[in-house]
Amino acid sequence: MSIQKAIADIRTDYSLKTLEEAEVAADAIDQFKVWWQEAIASELEEVNAMTLATATKEGIPSARIVLLKSFDEKGFWFFTNYDSAKGRTLAENPRAELVFFWRELQRQVRINGTVKKAAAQDSDEYFQSRPVGSRIGAMSSPQSQVISSREVLEQKVAENTAKFEESVVIPRPDNWGGYIVEPLEIEFWQGRSSRLHDRIKYTKAENGKWKIERLAP
Repeated sequence: MSIQKAIADIRTDYSLKTLEEAEVAADAIDQFKVWWQEAIASELEEVNAMTLATATKEGIPSARIVLLKSFDEKGFWFFTNYDSAKGRTLAENPRAELVFFWRELQRQVRINGTVKKAAAQDSDEYFQSRPVGSRIGAMSSPQSQVISSREVLEQKVAENTAKFEESVVIPRPDNWGGYIVEPLEIEFWQGRSSRLHDRIKYTKAENGKWKIERLAP
């Protein structure tokens, strides 16, 4: 009970910034760009780390941290093994939510939308931009599958390293590439004092315009 009380006593009162409807952009991606640039300028560590939450068609949830690699008017991009647990889940239920938490700015962004695979050309381009070790690792790891030992993985890495040590281009595995989360809703959360946080939600309409609403904290 004393441990639980100690946990319950952990709290932070937020007072760094505010978020007003009159100040936000009309377009949700433009508003994300504003916050993203502020996060970059603040030199936050792992600024592109985000929670990716998925669910099977039966509704069983799963979440993990992945890295944002790009964003544009199409949506938010990340790359992974298509045969991984998240890849298999997205194949049967192509909906996901992304969550950024930028603690130093007392900000959170939630992005909910549909997911589709990136074009092969885009996946090829990003794969070749990765460090050699990361490319070798991607083709060597049967991501999310049970393996008997660490040595099995290290042996596969050694084999692929030897195989491609003279290669200028290391080919992208067919089961590895990008996903784009195409947003339907984006919520911007700014911490405020006494837990009376500012929450502004954008909802995408059929005509492509964004509806902006304030949510109670």
